[in-house]
Formats: sequence, C-alpha cells, structure tokens
Amino acid sequence: MEQKISGLSYRALILSTLAFTVCFAAWMINGVLITFLVNNEVFKWSSVEIGWLLGVPVLVGSVFRLPVGMLTDKFGGKWVMSAILFFSAIPMFFLSAANSFSMFLLLSFGFGLSGSAFAAGVAYTSLWFPKERQGTALGIFGAGNIGAAITTMLAPNILKALTHNNTNLDAWRNLPKLYAALIVLTGIIFLLLAKNKKPAEVKSFSQRMAPLKHTRVWRFGLYYFVVFGSFVALTQWLIPYYVNVYSMSIVTAGFMTTAFNMPSGIIRIAGGVLSDKVGARMVLYWVFGICIVCLVLLMPPRVEIRTPGQGIMATKSGIAELVSDSIIIIQGEKNEDGKMIYPLQSKKEGADQANIRFGIHHDKEGFLFLPTSLSWQEPLIKEGDAISKGQLISKGITEVYFQANKWIFSGLVFLIGIMFGIGSAAVFKHISIYYPNDIGTVGGIVGVLGGLGGFIDPILFGYLLNATGVWTSCWIYLAVVTLASLVLMRFAIAHMKVGVFSIPKETFKK
Repeated sequence: MEQKISGLSYRALILSTLAFTVCFAAWMINGVLITFLVNNEVFKWSSVEIGWLLGVPVLVGSVFRLPVGMLTDKFGGKWVMSAILFFSAIPMFFLSAANSFSMFLLLSFGFGLSGSAFAAGVAYTSLWFPKERQGTALGIFGAGNIGAAITTMLAPNILKALTHNNTNLDAWRNLPKLYAALIVLTGIIFLLLAKNKKPAEVKSFSQRMAPLKHTRVWRFGLYYFVVFGSFVALTQWLIPYYVNVYSMSIVTAGFMTTAFNMPSGIIRIAGGVLSDKVGARMVLYWVFGICIVCLVLLMPPRVEIRTPGQGIMATKSGIAELVSDSIIIIQGEKNEDGKMIYPLQSKKEGADQANIRFGIHHDKEGFLFLPTSLSWQEPLIKEGDAISKGQLISKGITEVYFQANKWIFSGLVFLIGIMFGIGSAAVFKHISIYYPNDIGTVGGIVGVLGGLGGFIDPILFGYLLNATGVWTSCWIYLAVVTLASLVLMRFAIAHMKVGVFSIPKETFKK
C-alpha cells in the first residue's frame, strides 16, 4: 500500500529541519568563539588546544547519534528531539561563565549533544514519507546544515556588537546565553507542535544492531566521514585559516566561511532530488572526483622565497670610485685601463619588469594566478675598496612569490562545500534504499562515523600545522582521505554481485 504524504508529513519535516538548524548552529559555536577569544588574547591557547575545543562538541554529537537514533525508533522523534534541545541548552548557558581551558572543554562536551539531533531528525522525518520520496525529504531536512552558516555569518557580528567593537571583551559571555535562549525557544515550539510517530515494527536490541554486521554500513560511514565530517571540520577551521593566512578580520573570515557552508546546506536538497533520479552511487562518484581535483589545487601554500640570483663580477682590477643602487664604477689600476661601468638592476626596476611580464604590481595586491618572480642586484662593496679581477661586486637576489589568491582559494572551497552537501544527501539516500526499516540505527552509526570526521579532522589539522608549519597541510590530508573513499567505493562495486546482498537488480544499478 502506497504511503500518502499529508499535512502532518510536511509539518514534521519543517519542525525537524528547524530544530536541526538551531542545533547545528549551536554545535558550531566554538569555531567563531574560540577564534575570537584567542585572537583578542582573552585566552592564550595553542593550535592543538584550539583543535581539541573545536573537535570535542563534534565528538559528543557524533558518538551519541547511534543511541539517539535507536531511542528515536523506540520512543518517537517528538520526545527525543525535545529532550536534546532542552538538555543541550544547559551547558551552553554555563559556557558564559567559563574561565579556563578545562572548563571550556567540559562544557563543550555538554552542548555537543546538540549534534546528535541529526540522528533523531533522520529517523523521525523518514517515517512520514514513502521510500521513493525519502531522498528528497532527507535532503530538505539535511539543509539544516545551514545552521553552520548562521553561526559563521552572524556570530562574529554579534560578538562585535556585544563587545562594542572589542572594547569590552568580557561581554563575549552574552553570546552563549543568547544561543541557550534560542535552543530553549526551539524546544518549546517543537514540543508543542510536533506529532509523535514511531516505526510500526517493534524490534529487539539485537535486531536493531544486526545491520551493523554489514561492511556496507561501515563503507557508508566512511563516505559520510568525508562529505559530512570534512564539512563540519572546515566550518570551524576556515575561520582561523582565513585570519592567519590572509590576515582577515574575524568578521570577514566569518563571511568567507559562510560562503563555504551556506550553499552546502541548501544544495543538500538538490542532492536528495538528484539521488532519487540518477542514483546515489553515481552522485558520489562525481562528488569525490570533483573534490579531489579541487583539493589538489588547494595544496600549494602561500609562499615567498628568496634565492641567489645573477650577480656581477669585476672584469678587471681597480678601485671602486662610485657605488650606488643603480651603478658601480671602478677606476682601473694606474689609470691605464680607464673606468669600468657596471649597471645594476634595482628592486624597483625588477618590480617594473615583473609588472610588464605578469600584468601586476609586485606589491602582492594584484590578482596572481601562477607563481611570479622578480630579480634585483645589491652592491657588496663600498667606495674606495680595492677590487680584484673576478671579484663578486654585486650579489643577485631573486624573489619567488606565490600568492595563493584568496578569491581563487575561496572559489575552490565554495565548490567543495557544494559537493559535500550533495554527497551528504547521497549517502543517506543509500541508507534509505538498503535499510528502509533501520534508518534510525544505520543512520545513527553512519552519523557517528561522519561526525567523527568533524572531531578528528580539526585535531589532525592542528597537529599537521604544528609539525609542518604549513596551513595547506589540511588539504593534502583531505585529498588522501577522499581518494581512499573513491578507490574503496570503486573496488566494492567491482566485486559486488547482484543477489549477494538480497537487493533488487534495479537498486544495484543505482
């Protein structure tokens, strides 16, 4: 019997999406708040400590997704989602009183529970829609990722207003209070308006856990580790990245990060529709392939290197008569050989030549796509010095500069954000096809593995930055993980045979 879509279905979808959006915004607060506090020297935390503070809420929200998914299947989404909202508001409020790293870490554990709202929303929303429409419905629900964009766009400006343009830094404590109030308000709305619904089939604990024996579930988890975990990690990591690499203010960095995460949330709807039409597997092929290309292009760091260039050697011996930035004149010995004139290329002349070659000013403010270079010469002698034949009288200097232009960088990051959104929807379309009666449990474990990416990645980014001193090391790591997922997916498909997993042939083709 075909399941009908009613007004209650759309109400459940709207309420779940609202709750998930607010929870996601709260889940991501540390990305803005910690960067603000460290940059203004309210707290002096290392990059590794920052990585832990960014990752801990994600860890908690991820780990609790499995039990939350199972509880939602058992008790219904209305009660579980409401409980998550009310409980996570408490540590969020007390974050306003934190004065140390350990207290921040402990309270981050607490409000990190908000991240588990995803599992509750997936299990609850999917019950209201037929199988052929679940990809679209879950794509719309997943658009709640836009909560990250709300935080990165609005929180820096709210902090600026609260602290009166950084003149009253202690006023940052009002931001967690505002977030706590918003979470409670959302909880009240959800509790009053949502209608509870549970799966028709009652299962035991062992039956609920049975799908976790399938390697396919763990593969889906790896895919989600890439597309969702990386999205969560970059939502927080891009703010300090922009501030440190491109010397942006935290407000500007917040807007640039919003350009990354806002499309990812909205495009997730299109990802769900696309997965319904052409199949989740084909969508993931394109997502992984495009992400790998973009990540490779992001690998070269912003660098400035000085290296020895072409110098000038004296062709005859004599006495240095005139030494300047543009010329050296040497009087020959006993006035027998006359004067030797050696023109020097100044730094300004080298910059002018670079301007002619590349169409930019070498003040690093122009739009540079490829590495550029300029060369100049500096005298090594002074007037009155005795010069011997073959002596180096002027050293050459060559400066190689790669701008890693912020607009090209942001364009690539923007495209990656779109791909992550589409890919996240495709993964859960996979789950609704293979495990239509276990979406809570399977979606929970896949959500755990995906969310762990949001926890592990910022910490690894911090360690990689400490070890290499290069900010772009994070793109190298993400490229390797994405490539591994693509290879694993291709390997699994190549060795899969129709009928082994008891799925229809038409499903296998997708």
